[in-house]
Amino acid sequence: MNNPKALFPSLDELIKTIPLDTITANRKAELEPLIAYIQDKVNSNQEIRLNFICTHNSRRSHLAQVWAQTAAAYYAIAKVTSYSGGTEATALFPMVAQTLEKSGFEIDKLALGDNPIYSIRYSQNDHPIIGFSKNYDSPFNPETEFAAILTCSSADKGCPFIAGAEKRIPLPFEDPKAFDNSPQQAEKYMERSIEIASALLYVFSKIK
Repeated sequence: MNNPKALFPSLDELIKTIPLDTITANRKAELEPLIAYIQDKVNSNQEIRLNFICTHNSRRSHLAQVWAQTAAAYYAIAKVTSYSGGTEATALFPMVAQTLEKSGFEIDKLALGDNPIYSIRYSQNDHPIIGFSKNYDSPFNPETEFAAILTCSSADKGCPFIAGAEKRIPLPFEDPKAFDNSPQQAEKYMERSIEIASALLYVFSKIK
């Protein structure tokens, strides 16, 4: 492993507890195209743009965006920028921000309203991730030369063509929304966050 960047200590400690050897063979097969895409970009010294897409850009796609950027920093893979978007814009669900904060990220709300804007930091010296809900083809996201990673099956089916994407990679996760307003809500959001983190840490751990 290259020398990792200095993440916030509590976040770094959490990452060290996330097992990568429990990822199933089926999931590893789903992750291989993403590993190959990133490795090819690294080999050719090109920018690596990853756009995580879900239906509402409110939960899974944000978690994947944040964990991908964090995993890249943790394994010192340069030139990575992660994005997220939806087939429609809603809002970043507050429990997502709470889950990330509990995991060791620093969260600041930059703007209020129906679609708040968050600053999400994994280290003191790196640019924060800007989290808010947007369409996948928003001007905030890249127009070309990116991988489109579909984090839910409905977005995969609803986006038969994504303009500008060099690679389309289905990588579905179960929606923690099913546990909203239940006693298990916080636990299940953290569980899904760790599952997404595990997958993306595994991906970046394979990059040479």
